[in-house]
Amino acid sequence: MLRALAVDDERPSLEELLYLLNADPRIGSAEGAGDATEALRRINRALESGPDGPEAIDVVFLDIQMPGLDGLDLARLLTGFARPPLIVFVTAHEDFAVQAFDLKAVDYVLKPVRKERLAEAVRRAAAQRGTTPRIPVHEPDPDHIPVELGGVTRFVAVDDITHVEAQGDYARLHTDRGSHLVRIPLSTLEERWRSRGFVRIHRRHLVALRHIAELRLDAGTVSVLIGSEELQVSRRHARELRDLLMRRTTS
Repeated sequence: MLRALAVDDERPSLEELLYLLNADPRIGSAEGAGDATEALRRINRALESGPDGPEAIDVVFLDIQMPGLDGLDLARLLTGFARPPLIVFVTAHEDFAVQAFDLKAVDYVLKPVRKERLAEAVRRAAAQRGTTPRIPVHEPDPDHIPVELGGVTRFVAVDDITHVEAQGDYARLHTDRGSHLVRIPLSTLEERWRSRGFVRIHRRHLVALRHIAELRLDAGTVSVLIGSEELQVSRRHARELRDLLMRRTTS
């Protein structure tokens, strides 16, 4: 059973978050703090109590934009502790996701918070704490990948993804209609989608072979054209890419 602390300076948002957390069977207790300073005092008591003490906190659900000390500031402070609680950011802004990854956040949940999405964040926290989840987790749909947009989860068809860009432990999925940030390393997507025609062309890029319009050679450099975007191909991947494209055109 996880012991949670929710931190948000907006009272209605805090109360809604606490309501959803208390409704999750994996949450043993949940309390709130109205700002990061109050949360830091509470976390200090938890650390003094020890991991098995009555004041212990396993995971903090943390808003980012707050007056004074903001959520990112608090998370940075916690990285200096020997046994800090896990962090799940809960915010209305997508722009801080990469910074959240750098601070080793368990998850990044967009407001307005939905019960199903928060449950996934709790599941991830429970997995890291080694507790057994009580809610069954279904196998992902291999033809689609869930992405969050404005607090709504949408399912992007893998066949619509033209290329993927690495951003730390996140990946940005590019389609003809826009891009989406997901918390999945590029190496994981490379392994998962190899059989679907995706190939690594650079340490930062994974591309769908079917979406390559041109292979360009210029003064010893290799690049590919996908839509209107030109992506560089590293030397170590150039030969494999040429061979794959040749096999596709002759098969």
